[in-house]
Amino acid sequence: MEEIKKPNPLKSFITVAVSLAIAALFMWFALKGMEFRKIAGYFAKANYFWVFAASIFGILAYWFRAVRWNLLLEPMGYKISNANAFWTISFGYLMNLTIPRSGELARSTALFGVEKVPVDKSFGTIILERVVDLVCMGGFLLLTLIFKYDAILSFYQYVTVEKGKTQPTAPNNNLYFFLGGLIILGILFLLLRKNLRKFTVYQKGLNFAKGIFHGLMSIFKMKQKGKFILLSVGIWISYYLAAYLVCFALPETSAFTFADGFFIIVVGTLGMMVPASGGIGAFHFALKLGIMALFLSMGKNPEEGGEAGLSYAFISHTMQLVIMIVMGIVSIPMLAKARNQLLKNQNLK
Repeated sequence: MEEIKKPNPLKSFITVAVSLAIAALFMWFALKGMEFRKIAGYFAKANYFWVFAASIFGILAYWFRAVRWNLLLEPMGYKISNANAFWTISFGYLMNLTIPRSGELARSTALFGVEKVPVDKSFGTIILERVVDLVCMGGFLLLTLIFKYDAILSFYQYVTVEKGKTQPTAPNNNLYFFLGGLIILGILFLLLRKNLRKFTVYQKGLNFAKGIFHGLMSIFKMKQKGKFILLSVGIWISYYLAAYLVCFALPETSAFTFADGFFIIVVGTLGMMVPASGGIGAFHFALKLGIMALFLSMGKNPEEGGEAGLSYAFISHTMQLVIMIVMGIVSIPMLAKARNQLLKNQNLK
């Protein structure tokens, strides 16, 4: 693997500035038309027992990820401590709050300090982790399309159809148009794929897809692939429960079903993928719209759904931030202790 370049201070400053601007923009969209008094009322009546229960699963996902990381490093000849992996992951998430997308490099660097695993090798396994996470996210997206298609359609009709002027298209017709469009695009792709190879964007996309495929195939060559798959499933079940249990904290969302939970984790993850600092603003705006869609599919007032969605987002996102900050701060002395122990052991030799 190529040598990992050190971050450029000017580039880091620009990245932070842009991410903060994006966060501010999305937060403005999220708060637009909302009354702070009403949102504060949701916080006052929230049952924070469910928030605490959700946070346990949020931390459990860290541990599952740490054990899974060990499995990825073992074939390279490195047997690391699960505790050290856990604290380096916590440190990486903390760094993501300062400079977006910097956590991966910080995590690899921290691991080198306590386990002497070369940064390029551990960084490569993190990229593979992202591929697996992308596939798991795709699974939840598929479940959402299967079980919550009505919510997606209801919201689409709400924002595109003028009341009293145009009748919404029947759900079945929309589905047929969507599938028909995919078929047409597929045929065009097959007819034009030779010409597409001339374009750089196409080549990059093709290479990216091949990289994902080869990364996934390497998993099946692992000695403990079954354990790896179970841990991956465990990570995303933990994410799911961390998102879904928060619904029970608010009376307005406490009746949400397991299928509604699929919808919420997909919407929330898409919001966190926006390059906003810590997902601030983008996560809130995404959940505001997402829970509006769920309310619409249930025949409820979408404006109330927007208020409940924004309140849910503030509670859930604050919980995530607290976990990242607390675990990240605790990781600093824990990693320092592990590093000192490593140096002490080396001196004894």
